[in-house]
Amino acid sequence: MKRHTLVAFAAATTLVGGLLTLAPPALADDSPAPSAESVSTPIAWKSCNSSNYPNMECGSLQVPMDHSRPHGTKITIALSRIKHTAAKSQGPLLVNPGGPGAPGRGLAGYVAKNLRPDVAAQFDVIGFDPRGSGLSEPHLDCIPGFNNPVRPDTVPQNFGDELTNIKRSAQFAKACGDKYGDFLKFMNTPAQAADMDSIRAALGARQISYFGYSYGTYLGSVYAKLFPSRVKRLVLDSIVDPSADSVWYGGQLTQDVAFDANLKAFFAWVAKYDATYHLGTDPAKVETAWYGMRESLRKTPAEGVVGGSEVEDAFAQGGYNDVYWPELADGFAGYVNGGNTGPLRTAYEDLAAASPENDNVNSGYLATQCRDASWPRDWSTWHNDAKKMYAKAPFLAWNNVWFNGACAFWPTSSLKPVNVANNKLPKTLLFQATNDAATPYEGGVTMHRLLRDSALVVEQGGRNHGISLSGSSCLDNYLNEYLLTGKTPHGHGHGPADAVCQKQPDPVPAGGAADAKAAAPKRVSKTAM
Repeated sequence: MKRHTLVAFAAATTLVGGLLTLAPPALADDSPAPSAESVSTPIAWKSCNSSNYPNMECGSLQVPMDHSRPHGTKITIALSRIKHTAAKSQGPLLVNPGGPGAPGRGLAGYVAKNLRPDVAAQFDVIGFDPRGSGLSEPHLDCIPGFNNPVRPDTVPQNFGDELTNIKRSAQFAKACGDKYGDFLKFMNTPAQAADMDSIRAALGARQISYFGYSYGTYLGSVYAKLFPSRVKRLVLDSIVDPSADSVWYGGQLTQDVAFDANLKAFFAWVAKYDATYHLGTDPAKVETAWYGMRESLRKTPAEGVVGGSEVEDAFAQGGYNDVYWPELADGFAGYVNGGNTGPLRTAYEDLAAASPENDNVNSGYLATQCRDASWPRDWSTWHNDAKKMYAKAPFLAWNNVWFNGACAFWPTSSLKPVNVANNKLPKTLLFQATNDAATPYEGGVTMHRLLRDSALVVEQGGRNHGISLSGSSCLDNYLNEYLLTGKTPHGHGHGPADAVCQKQPDPVPAGGAADAKAAAPKRVSKTAM
């Protein structure tokens, strides 16, 4: 899952007992459910002129903004395709990197390149920028540069600090409502699933296969619920907990605990390599040094760019994937041991810097999650939960509040989460690492229970997010076999798992760390779900 921010703040807040009580804004009517059939026209494909994927084609498709009114206002979905090369095709394989709000056209090239060649050859791999993202239109960007450094510190020292960030969250929400109006009612997961069915229809396919990471697992399960007869294969990797109390407010609290645990794993790794980093052999002392660095940066941002909020953003990426640990450790050690700010700034700019693309992703993230499900409208709930969480898992407790806080002020009503329980699908394949922070393990177990003929492949001890097609031959063998034949493992694991793969080796401080970082697919910007 991700972390984001926003509608009218003035006159909508009153101070009660030192906390803000938020009166909800005027709420828009719920959008009708998407229709079971989509109206589409064929897609005109042309070369993307991509240096990375020279055989990738690009196109676009107009879809209804409101799928219950197929002849009404249209929006545009940007698409990509890697065509099958085998004599016989298994049809389209739609892929999604997560987010929500993350563009997905480039993922088609990545997936086609990293699947086994004989498997990729049998599919038209289709990427798409979900509504509001990337080159799709409209392109959401509620407040350009909203997260540029240096942001107000995430951890409030007093109520004034907290109020500053509350006002920022409300400002963002209001800007989105003012700028995008009725479109926000149709920024939701069921509408994106209906867009997928429009893509299917435009491709002339009776069924599609689907492969999604992170939030893309929720999107895929919602598509499968709404259009079960359209699903040929379904692969979900790093799985969102689809329980109603996790989508979405509860999920961010679970995430806080998991990211804190992965940061502690990083501290233990740094302590193991004290000969390189010189921060001590005791993980607890390394942790103390990190929080000391964060406090120093709160007071004096490194090079005027990396403050307390920004250093959290950078190190959160290490919670997604430990391939980033060497670069983060270099920045950490350089700052603590010698006051060298250069490596720390480089790590921030490499891994977490604000950018127009991230502005778009952040806007799409909030527009989708704030609409998908109800969020507390009473700020005391956010405040009290943050205080409790900060006491036991301080790393991202407040950062996650401000990443999502705009949902307290969002200018639309909320839909109910989709019950994705499904007994109408063919066999499906699920992947989950036991120590994934962005989508904790319990989500994979829950999805496995809800999808009747699913098989769960677990990466034991793995802490990374988005685990297939990332170097594990064990995981990838299950993926390739399933896509090729539809066969899944059954009952070869322990507990809920049908199969178990061992985690990838931990990174090492020297010798190819930069190359490994460059090769790691950063599929979702920030905390993605």
